[in-house]
Amino acid sequence: MKDWEFAKFVVLVNGAVPLALLAWDQSQGHLGANPVNFAIHTTGMMALIFLVLSLAVTPVRLFTGWNWLSHFRRMLGVYAFVYAAIHLSLYFGFDRSLNLQSLIDDVIKRPFILFGMIALLVMVPLTITSTNGMIKRLGSARWKQLHRLTYVAGVSAVIHYYMFGKITSAIQISFVAVLIVLLGYRVLIQIPGFDFLRKSRKPVVAR
Repeated sequence: MKDWEFAKFVVLVNGAVPLALLAWDQSQGHLGANPVNFAIHTTGMMALIFLVLSLAVTPVRLFTGWNWLSHFRRMLGVYAFVYAAIHLSLYFGFDRSLNLQSLIDDVIKRPFILFGMIALLVMVPLTITSTNGMIKRLGSARWKQLHRLTYVAGVSAVIHYYMFGKITSAIQISFVAVLIVLLGYRVLIQIPGFDFLRKSRKPVVAR
């Protein structure tokens, strides 16, 4: 087995750990006074972390020349969708009591929820087309164009988190800063004279 194949297995297993721990703590009654809010916040945070990590793969690969990082991009993206879908399911099921009208009213009343919805909806086609079979069916060029929507999902998710709550925390600001760096890097490397920021020029298709 190649080293990156084992590393993918490690990422696969560890990506599920937060969800397993959340389920275990729930079964033991360790989620505090408001377990629903804790679960909603935790799954949302994990979705954001995995989404930002997936966005960081290409910039880090280009900057360092570590082409093997591309093997983890799709897995990180899929985990981002899984946690985001659970995040929405918990919110809709417990906070909105499966009331669609209540959900729509909340989206209208609280814009940050709208950005969260946008992020999740954008991730749906990205997740569906994340397999090797879909890459072949769409063609590499069309697949890459479609998956540029990852940045739309990332920006929407960060805005969703940044707008949450009345007080802006250092963690919220940190996510904004990281996203600006990742997007800024992609812009800079397109400008003549900034080639020194890009060590890798070899396109890699994740497996």
